[in-house]
Amino acid sequence: MTASSQSAARVVAGNLCLGSAPDSWGVWFAEDEHQVGFTQFLDELVQAGYRWLELGPYGFLPTDPRRLAEEVGARGLQVSGGTTFGALHRPDLWEEVVASTRRVAELTAAVGAHHLVFIPPMFRDEKTGGYTESPELSAEQWAVLGRAADELGRMLLEEFDVRLCVHPHADSHIQTQPEIERFLDATDSRFVNLCLDTGHVAYGGGDNLDLIRRYAGRIGYVHIKQMDPDVLAQVAAEGLSFGEAVRRGVCVEPPAGVPDPAEVVAALSSLDAELFVIVEQDLYPCAPDVPLPIAVRTREYLAGCGLSGSKRPTIR
Repeated sequence: MTASSQSAARVVAGNLCLGSAPDSWGVWFAEDEHQVGFTQFLDELVQAGYRWLELGPYGFLPTDPRRLAEEVGARGLQVSGGTTFGALHRPDLWEEVVASTRRVAELTAAVGAHHLVFIPPMFRDEKTGGYTESPELSAEQWAVLGRAADELGRMLLEEFDVRLCVHPHADSHIQTQPEIERFLDATDSRFVNLCLDTGHVAYGGGDNLDLIRRYAGRIGYVHIKQMDPDVLAQVAAEGLSFGEAVRRGVCVEPPAGVPDPAEVVAALSSLDAELFVIVEQDLYPCAPDVPLPIAVRTREYLAGCGLSGSKRPTIR
């Protein structure tokens, strides 16, 4: 990319606010022997040049609002959103999902953030790769999923002023582009929007640029990452689980992998919306000295694509 194109990109990407997440430091769980501690994550986030963070799995960072605010504020950091998980297609788990989501939303709102990234459960175990349920939902389960998402989104907005952004995920029921589109078509844009995760869309064989173009009004938050096409081919050929794909290095730093980050940034910059764009590179498990250099190089590369802003987006 030439200096002149970099300058132009920075102008058109002024609607995008860059951040990162614990996932880019190899954090998948609240506690795990293979993960760095939360203080290392926060300290290195600042060293890498980021000013915004997503909270990651509930319990990894302090859950007391006052302590969390102190830890984040002391480092000059701000929170873009919270993260939670839940099976919206399971009526028997509804009360549990509501309780856990409320808990995360309360913490998210307490530190001044207004987005909640909601990740559907994987139908394969994260560590063993074994199937825990059918990879396909019935028509009835799809209907339940849509109604539950609307109800949860309405609750979050009314009670916490937090926007529900559902995150497509590998080995989940919202993974392929037809599944993403079916979900969006079945939900109310007033209460439910999309966390566009560029890597997971690519993992599921989807077209990020097409989704940005056709569902521009539904994109409320973005995770930016890339997938290695060679490992994706192994996933297809060998039926690998997402956990095994990550161990084989499916998630790569830019500019390697798909989709092309520069094309994604350019497409997002054309939208009539201000958005958080949060870097995620699935690294679990990794040695504790691995994430920081990758985070630095990633931020520098994305800055060259025009994605370098740190201004809080207008809430939509």
